[in-house]
Amino acid sequence: MAAFRFVLLALCLLLPLLLLGGWKRWRRGRAGQHVVAVVLGDVGRSPRMQYHVLSLAKHGFSVTLLGFCNSKPRDELLQNNRIQIVGLTELQSLAVGPRVFQYGVKVVFQAVYLLWKLMWSEPGTYIFLQNPPGLPGIAVCWFVGCLCGSKLVIDWHNYGYSIMGLVHGPNHPLVLLAKWYERFFGRLSHLNLCVTNAMREDLAENWHIRAVTVYDKPASFFKETPLDVQHRLFMKLGASHSPFRARSEPEDPAMERSAFTEWDAGSGLVTRLHGRPALLVSSTSWTELFIFLNTEFERLTLDGHNLPSLVCVITGKGPLREYYSCLIRQKRFQNIQVCTPWLEAEDYPLLLGSADLGVCLHTSSSGLDLPMKVVDMFGCCLPVCAVNFKCLHELVKHDENGLVFEDSEELAAQLQMLFSNFPDPAGKLNLFRKNLQESAQLRWDESWVQTVLPLVTDT
Repeated sequence: MAAFRFVLLALCLLLPLLLLGGWKRWRRGRAGQHVVAVVLGDVGRSPRMQYHVLSLAKHGFSVTLLGFCNSKPRDELLQNNRIQIVGLTELQSLAVGPRVFQYGVKVVFQAVYLLWKLMWSEPGTYIFLQNPPGLPGIAVCWFVGCLCGSKLVIDWHNYGYSIMGLVHGPNHPLVLLAKWYERFFGRLSHLNLCVTNAMREDLAENWHIRAVTVYDKPASFFKETPLDVQHRLFMKLGASHSPFRARSEPEDPAMERSAFTEWDAGSGLVTRLHGRPALLVSSTSWTELFIFLNTEFERLTLDGHNLPSLVCVITGKGPLREYYSCLIRQKRFQNIQVCTPWLEAEDYPLLLGSADLGVCLHTSSSGLDLPMKVVDMFGCCLPVCAVNFKCLHELVKHDENGLVFEDSEELAAQLQMLFSNFPDPAGKLNLFRKNLQESAQLRWDESWVQTVLPLVTDT
């Protein structure tokens, strides 16, 4: 109880100061072209909100971005003089009391802390808020908006209560409370954006919230990687990850070789190696992908199917990363090499643009969002195999830009088909890539100008 009393006392003492300080700043005048963006999560791992901020800055707004700075945002944000990043501090879990009490203290602390940060930041015409997490952000941002005359814009990526339900169950009191909170405070927003038409319809039907669908689109830096840049990337990664290193050294000292490419120092020409491995990229569930590699694909290669050796790059940063990294190191695959590189932000698009296939095992807690990793892969014209769920068809067109599967056996059959006689210029893999190249996809900023810019200039 002592910690709870302390938080309440801090709230009582700080609230008058917060309101007075914010009122004084508001009375000094507000910049009509200023926006506040709030991410109660890691800014560096919130690409959609980073894109919003960059687009706002590009189109004349100054932006204050509040969020946790656990990983580095893109250089474009750090170097843009229209963008100010304000780091938030995350309260670590308490070690005393029941879990509900710990969660309550954390929410109260975040509410007071976010209120303080917002009131002492330059007020904006709009407050852009990423949801989830929306607790306590929606209520706090709405309250600050009432005081400062800011309009609240919620960008619905998913439902926070549905994510909580994966841990506690859909009927847990905390989950039901979170659902009521999102529905009640979500209705108080001025504008709502969402990631799929399915979510837009669900918000309208069940919560009476009108939203505009703003599909995730790849940024301009997600594109196919030129062969010479691929070679430099492979050589760079090969310095610390053996799957990228050449299986044998070239006889000519003027040649430089990776596992996939060869560079002639004399002519400057880069070529792909004959008999090279296939490069598969996935950012996904460690458990599922490890089990799949350990059973299905390895079995196919050992059964004598005409398949290439496989280099599988797993880029996810989940809590099980280290555990499964150790298992992968201990397991001796015969035809599969797995690596888990820590990629710099600028190298990730280059890797996608160099790969042969992407695999996505993302499933949605609500069934209403879409995997942004697939959006990035499509921006690089990288075909995808993705596990099916409710609204995946809004992104992945089966047998057109990739394949949709239901279980590991179906995925294994798809990989067998795609990689048979690899690299086959007449095969499905190249057909999917060609379809992506010819699809003339809109990029993020082009889509944003069509969907979001009119909303923030006309309201």
